Amino acid sequence: MKWRKNIRLKSYDYKTDGYYFITICTALRKPLLKQYRKEAELMLQSLPIRFPGLTVDVYYILDDHIHIIFILENVNVSVNEIVRVYKALVTKTTECKPFWEHNFYEHIIRNENALYEIRKYIQENPQKERFDFKSIYQNFNKKIKDKVNKEKT
Repeated sequence: MKWRKNIRLKSYDYKTDGYYFITICTALRKPLLKQYRKEAELMLQSLPIRFPGLTVDVYYILDDHIHIIFILENVNVSVNEIVRVYKALVTKTTECKPFWEHNFYEHIIRNENALYEIRKYIQENPQKERFDFKSIYQNFNKKIKDKVNKEKT
C-alpha cells in the first residue's frame, strides 16, 4: 500500500470549537461537481442536522472543488469525520466512484481578520488557485511580536 502524507497538525484537536476553512477536490480534478452540484449542495446543507452544533458558514461549489467554512460549537466529532461523512454521502448519492480525492485541505481560522478575508475570497474569487494565508496573518503576527518585545523590556 502506498504511504500517504498526513497534512494535519499533529498536536491539534480537530474537535476544538472554532472556524475551519475546508477545500475538497474531486478525483483527478475532474469537473464532477458541474454535473452533481445540486447533490453536493444538498448533502452539505444536511450536515448540521447530522452533526448538531455544526454550522456551514459560507461555501462555494466549483466544477472540480468546493470551498467551505465550517463553524464547530460543541459538535463532539472532528472536522475529519465531518468531511469523511460529507464525501461518503455525495459519493453514495451520485453513485460516482471515485468522486473525491483521498484527502482534503483545511486551515484553522485564527482571528476575525482571517475569517473576513477567507469569506471574501470564497465569495468573490472562487477561481483563484491559492489563498495567501501568510498575508492575512502578517499584521497579526507582527502585533504579537511587538507585544512580546514590549513585555520583555
